[in-house]
Amino acid sequence: FEMAGDSSFPDVDNDGSEKNEDTVIVVNVGGVKQVFYGDSLNQYPETRLAELLNCLSGGYDSIFSLCDDYDPGKREFYFDRDPDAFKCIVDVYYFGEIHMKKGICPICFKNEMEFWKVDLKFLDDCCKTHLTEKKEELEEIARRVQLILDDLGVDASESRGKRCQKYIWKFLEKPESSYPARVIAVLSFLFILISSIVMCVGTIPDLQIVDAEGNRMEHPTLDNIETACIVWFTMEYVLRLISSPNKLHFVLSFMNIVDVLAILPFYVSLTLTHLGAKLMELSNVQQAVQALRIMRIARIFKLARHSSGLQTLTYALKRSFKELGLLLMYLAVGIFVFSALGYTMEQSHPETLFKSIPQSFWWAIITMTTVGYGDIYPKTTLGKLNAAISFLCGVIAIALPIHPIINNFVRYYNKQRVLETAAKHELELMELNSADGKATNSKNELEDLAREGKEAPFYNSRLKVSHSDTFIHLLSEEKHYRTRLQSCK
Repeated sequence: FEMAGDSSFPDVDNDGSEKNEDTVIVVNVGGVKQVFYGDSLNQYPETRLAELLNCLSGGYDSIFSLCDDYDPGKREFYFDRDPDAFKCIVDVYYFGEIHMKKGICPICFKNEMEFWKVDLKFLDDCCKTHLTEKKEELEEIARRVQLILDDLGVDASESRGKRCQKYIWKFLEKPESSYPARVIAVLSFLFILISSIVMCVGTIPDLQIVDAEGNRMEHPTLDNIETACIVWFTMEYVLRLISSPNKLHFVLSFMNIVDVLAILPFYVSLTLTHLGAKLMELSNVQQAVQALRIMRIARIFKLARHSSGLQTLTYALKRSFKELGLLLMYLAVGIFVFSALGYTMEQSHPETLFKSIPQSFWWAIITMTTVGYGDIYPKTTLGKLNAAISFLCGVIAIALPIHPIINNFVRYYNKQRVLETAAKHELELMELNSADGKATNSKNELEDLAREGKEAPFYNSRLKVSHSDTFIHLLSEEKHYRTRLQSCK
């Protein structure tokens, strides 16, 4: 395209038709004039600009169905759209592909492409990645807001038992829903800490007692505290299971499996203590009980339920499997190479500690990870040189994948904070909108929105009334086109 000047237009025939190949049209988008030729536009006849070539023969009704305004004297079409996005979109007529400029919101750009009727397949793959990430963020915001609206809504058609079940679920799973729910969350956190402390303190010999057979066992007071904690964990798990809306998903959830692993050893060891002596020897029963007591360490993972930091760390490690795999591969190659070299170089020494290559693996592991216990060490000059190179390579191999893992953690942590803030912002906009309407009670308005939201997979169309550039119009089934110049903030 080129900037418009004193361009001449072909005369329209008496029947209102003209030769599209020779047609020149002027398009004014947000105050920026651009000239297009028919032969370029006809490459993509389904687009809005190509339809402008034939709209003159249809009269003003046809013209204004495609543009916002039209100047018959200048033969100029006016569009109240984003000129920066338009400059990117018109590249499809000349290069066959589209790239988004830096700083343009992907969702706004997608809406611009839909307005100009340009298919998304022309968007380059690198730009589609940004669009996919933005859509996922908006869907997550919509999901969070919908969950909050569901909590605010009360369905009168539900039975009392169903409402009680939802209340218990919200009471135990959503500490932010009420002050008593926050108290319960704090109590659960304290019970986890107390149980973990009791498990550690119970292993101190000075706090243990000796039974009739001369075996050391935990102090009865610590056992009573442990029993009280297990009773709390059991009641919490059973209530959450009963009130869960999807019990299969609840049982198979990772954190709930951890809860079972933290509770189950207590009851199994209790059963073995009272009934196991009749089925097996007493020594075997004690060994089994001791092994089950070790499994109590699983309860420390229950802290992840109440700690967003641990959840973020878990997600970051999950997203960093590729980097962790590279780390293990680097170490595995280095361990194999340096252990084989160390074994070969140390065979000349009569007092060598390297008896075999598999035994040398242990030396290579503690050397490359810079632990260095000193139980196995080289005695020859070449062996010492090999050890020096091995721990230098180990430092490099471990340091290389650390930066991407840290980036994943920081990116996810910041993203969660942004999503949480955006969800609160959307709720504030909805509350302000309901306050400006006919309804006098904003809470009743939110309850209405919650009930209406159950019928649609995403946001209700009433959410779009907020006069903000950050509202989520992508998730609405109804198409929404901006009628004013704006850029995504």
